[in-house]
Amino acid sequence: MKLAGGAALGLATMLVLSSCGSDGGSGGGGNNTQASGGGQVTLKMVAADYGDGPGKPNSGETFWKGVVDEFQAANPNIKVDVQVINWNDIDKQVATMVQNGQVPDILQTGDYSGFVKDGLLYKTDEVLSPNVSGDMLQKFADFGKVDGTAYGIPFVSSARALFYNKDLFAKAGIAEPPKTWDELKADAEKLKKAGVSQPFGLPLGQEEAQGESFLWMLGNGGGYKDASGKWAINSPQNVETFTYMKGLVDAGLTTPNPGTKDRKTVWEDFGAGKVGMVNGGPMSIPIFDAAGLKNYGVAAIPGKSAPLDTTLGVMDWIMAFNKNGHAAEIKKFFDFFYTGNAAQKISDTYKLLPVTNGGIQKLSGDEKLKPFLDGLPNASFYPFQDPKWAEVNPAIKQTIGGAVKDDPAKVLGELQKTAEAS
Repeated sequence: MKLAGGAALGLATMLVLSSCGSDGGSGGGGNNTQASGGGQVTLKMVAADYGDGPGKPNSGETFWKGVVDEFQAANPNIKVDVQVINWNDIDKQVATMVQNGQVPDILQTGDYSGFVKDGLLYKTDEVLSPNVSGDMLQKFADFGKVDGTAYGIPFVSSARALFYNKDLFAKAGIAEPPKTWDELKADAEKLKKAGVSQPFGLPLGQEEAQGESFLWMLGNGGGYKDASGKWAINSPQNVETFTYMKGLVDAGLTTPNPGTKDRKTVWEDFGAGKVGMVNGGPMSIPIFDAAGLKNYGVAAIPGKSAPLDTTLGVMDWIMAFNKNGHAAEIKKFFDFFYTGNAAQKISDTYKLLPVTNGGIQKLSGDEKLKPFLDGLPNASFYPFQDPKWAEVNPAIKQTIGGAVKDDPAKVLGELQKTAEAS
């Protein structure tokens, strides 16, 4: 499950493809059969694996088989051949396919923009019906555009909220989750006094330091860029934020050595009852369930003076390649996917969230998902449309954890230099 870094992950594809060249819509191998005379058309699809691996109950292969079987039952002339590839390998393998002229018809992964540059993709309005396009969450759909034209179709999304252990809160005499940083600190002190080893789980290790940091920045009106679009990693707001976080760390109110801790480890600790509060997403829930933790709550993430009215929005993409000329068949498959029950299946299987208003409505009765669903329409995003993000993001992952150990202004200043370097 790589939604947390999905947008950035796919940028590796851009860098690889930029040296591969493009054969655009020209022929040359591949699957060029057309839907003429009622004959069968095979769509080649490549998808990222959100599950535990091939053959396991929650694997991507199991999910896609269910979707494809249902689609083919209703569309017997269209066969969908799905190849599921591990997240760690998909970008490299797809780049090789493109280089060899063996492009798929459909690709589901973390980024689309590199393929636009090479002229490989259909425009969204060529492969998606207006009623489906109109149901997309607008803020998410807008990120599928390059120079004002949509090519990437949001596939699934995720958001962030605060999880808190109700049993530990009761033990510490805390009646409700914190809404502000001051309340968070006071609650953390009560949890520590009650014997909780990690009052607040703070993962600033390389797995997703950019996400945890962004949530804290948002709570103080900060972010990686300012309102004008300029890099602002070392803004006064962000320096103040990390100075505050450093105070929590120094007081022993967080995960020890946060810069060395990945989110999965901290989530597992929360599931084991060792952590009082932690920021997480719907994909955290299976980890808590597997650990046997049931009595926890979900709330908006505390900000400096009020709970966040936004959340970190993350999405992966699905796109259609134009080489094989299968726009009509792809449109049928996409329309089926977005108007059927696939979004519900994704949520049930992986605790990922839909990208359509209709999908949100279908899940709105789920109490644990509601805080995430509520935050999606007003989500904030990484600046992944800036090509520089492909360089800045890894640097953040590697070094920003040091801002709660060393001098915050110095650490953030070095990251600012990386962002501004030509």
